[in-house]
Amino acid sequence: MPDIVLPTDPSAVLVATLGGQPQVVTFALDALLARGEPIQEVYILHLALTNERTRQAWQRLQREFVDDYYAGRRCRLRQVPIGANGSELTDIRTTTDVEIAFQAIRQLIVDLKTNGRRLHLCLSGGRRMMALLATSIAALYCDHQDRLWHMHTPETTLQRVKDGAQMHVQPADGVSLIQIPLTPWGAYFPGLRLLAQPDSRSIQDQLQRFLSDDPRCQQVWDRLTTRQRDVLRAFAKGLRPDQVADQLSISLSTVNSHKTAILAECRIAWHISDAESLDYRFLRDHFAGFVERV
Repeated sequence: MPDIVLPTDPSAVLVATLGGQPQVVTFALDALLARGEPIQEVYILHLALTNERTRQAWQRLQREFVDDYYAGRRCRLRQVPIGANGSELTDIRTTTDVEIAFQAIRQLIVDLKTNGRRLHLCLSGGRRMMALLATSIAALYCDHQDRLWHMHTPETTLQRVKDGAQMHVQPADGVSLIQIPLTPWGAYFPGLRLLAQPDSRSIQDQLQRFLSDDPRCQQVWDRLTTRQRDVLRAFAKGLRPDQVADQLSISLSTVNSHKTAILAECRIAWHISDAESLDYRFLRDHFAGFVERV
């Protein structure tokens, strides 16, 4: 991780993960500024810029911060490539990769907290493993001043703004910044921080599930129609069937028909027998991170 010069003032900081969707960062920043949060710096966690989509997203984001100003106010953009010893990770696919990513994210958060910063973490962009690691680190090193956020973008708006086509939205677009409960266990029990090891069993379990799910999700996705993908994306975001129908302006019976077809593909991809019960919650549990990347 590169050396980062941290200011000594107690202003708030936005830490965001970045993949191929740069507008996630500006949507979150705009929402926080509108709430009166004195954000003066934005730190972007990302994998290697050899990935074209990540590189384009970073370049698009840079254009929003000209001469360390954003929307007419002083606000500096800082990148934090995830890697070690001058080498950036292109992906997180092994236990070693997890350890490197854990240490890079941990070091940033620890440095910011040591300097008295108040953190806003928006983890909606980039690889799901980055968000999983950042969330576990936040529980250990953040305190009650810090906030964890998820950026929700309605499907109709997403199609218009994706890939940075539109970097700012209006209230009518329905974009919302949702606060995620954060219990700062490390603040309650400082000894837990001494036990935080990047190769812990829980992190390995998360990695294994991530690795096993991703190709199966892609297999299912490739076999779906455009409308079935819309339904899958809505379920993956945690909506119930009636909410999916409302969001997509289709009947509940149509939603259920698409759901049946999607779950049939899931049975094939995951080798699940017809005798085993399967419902829409399976789509939320296994596709939540995947739909953020397609």
